[in-house]
Amino acid sequence: MKTDRTLWLTLSLTFGIPLVLAVLNQVTEAGAALHVPTYVLALAGKYLCFAMLALAVDLVWGFAGILSLGHAAFFALGGYAMGMYLMRQIGTRGVYGNAMLPDFMVFLGWKALPWYWYGFEWFPFAILMAVLVPGLLAMGFGWLAFRSRVTGVYLSIITQALTYALLLAFFRNDMGFGGNNGLTDFKDILGFPVQADATRAVLLVTSALFLCLQFLVARFVVGSRFGKMLIAVRDTESRTRFLGYRPESYKLVVWVLSAVTAGIGGALYVPQVGIINPSEFAPANSIEAVIWVAVGGRGTLSGAILGAILVNFGKTWFTGALPEFWLYALGALFIFVTLFLPKGVMGLFAMRRTRT
Repeated sequence: MKTDRTLWLTLSLTFGIPLVLAVLNQVTEAGAALHVPTYVLALAGKYLCFAMLALAVDLVWGFAGILSLGHAAFFALGGYAMGMYLMRQIGTRGVYGNAMLPDFMVFLGWKALPWYWYGFEWFPFAILMAVLVPGLLAMGFGWLAFRSRVTGVYLSIITQALTYALLLAFFRNDMGFGGNNGLTDFKDILGFPVQADATRAVLLVTSALFLCLQFLVARFVVGSRFGKMLIAVRDTESRTRFLGYRPESYKLVVWVLSAVTAGIGGALYVPQVGIINPSEFAPANSIEAVIWVAVGGRGTLSGAILGAILVNFGKTWFTGALPEFWLYALGALFIFVTLFLPKGVMGLFAMRRTRT
């Protein structure tokens, strides 16, 4: 009964609040008491996309015991796939008016579109790549790492090295992804202006819908027999192996699912923030995602969503009021949660229900 209540409360709030914000933005006039400004929609959409990244981290850390410090790589790859589609939609409205080449390629003297940009003028292809590229990278990396039985802090360091290597690669101008500046100045998505209020509202509701769907999928996975095996692998991997199971297979499946979840979040993130550049690969972003999960409650799924939204809301306020102290506040928050709230905010709710 309590589990069902948590499920419906999570779904109701995750979808209901963004829907209300989007409707108020559309049906009320600017300056009205209930009007929601467009920048609020963009912020809320960004928080929901970060919640997808947190959900992805919680899947592997909370239920499989894999502490990933490189999940921002999958998020960024999904974002770049969407960014490439959006760049192809600019056409002759760019600074250089070249319908075949993005502006940064014209500026850098590229003569032809690289082969890996082919197909990105089609939205379904871009969505496929936002799922396929992170999934394939996760499959290759996970197969090598788990097959070699790399675990613990060593695996965490390798995941951090992976995202840092991608950061350095995407910084290069000759990679064909915009270098340090990345991809920006987007115009349209599916023929609709990206900056229009109605488009922003639709993107926000779409992000909420996908977050709810991902939450349901993750909950189904961890509640199944497969999920119980994941927990067994997390708690006693060696004993699970001695019983005849192959822990690396279970970890690989959830690792790929987690990467796909993060990639979808990245694809929805880019049109709402209007830019994607190599800074999204920064290891600090992956570490922040781990903090979101720890604050909300590791191994709860709902807590990952809550933690991502709470911490990023606090970051928005803190960086506006005291920007130079944000990193200190984030570090203090992580220490406080580790020492006094090992089960996160969701643990507090559980304690309160137990006492009542």
